[in-house]
Amino acid sequence: MKFLRKREKGFTKSLAERLGVSRKTVQRYLSGASSRPNERLQEALVQETESEWQPQVRAQARQRAASSGGLVISCRAYFGLGPEGTSDAGRVRDLTVAVTPSHAAAIIAAQEEGATEGDLHDAVAEAIADAYFRQGGGGRAGLEVKFADVEWLNIRF
Repeated sequence: MKFLRKREKGFTKSLAERLGVSRKTVQRYLSGASSRPNERLQEALVQETESEWQPQVRAQARQRAASSGGLVISCRAYFGLGPEGTSDAGRVRDLTVAVTPSHAAAIIAAQEEGATEGDLHDAVAEAIADAYFRQGGGGRAGLEVKFADVEWLNIRF
């Protein structure tokens, strides 16, 4: 209740309207005179809190990933990077890779700009190629990596 009142800039009247209760009901919960909301009010509190809280949490996670934390990408897809008959030959692989904040920023920006799935796959492929196959450039900086036939893809902050 206190969180939602803060989001309403302290106005109990607008909070009461938002929750579908009287202003006195809101004031009783804020003062501590009431502590157990009925089922309908409990559902309204949960719904309204989640609608305000989740976007805020997601924005903070995106900012952290793009500035310092990076992302963790898990996927099952075809990766090809070398000629047939070698250990680098293309095949389906399950990978979980932590990518750098710069790659994370590119992926997040593409998502927020409404990039197509193909564009996102290109950004993810580049991030995975650098982090896993090129290992930050250590001797394999020019390595071309083919990323295709994505079975599943999971991006975590």
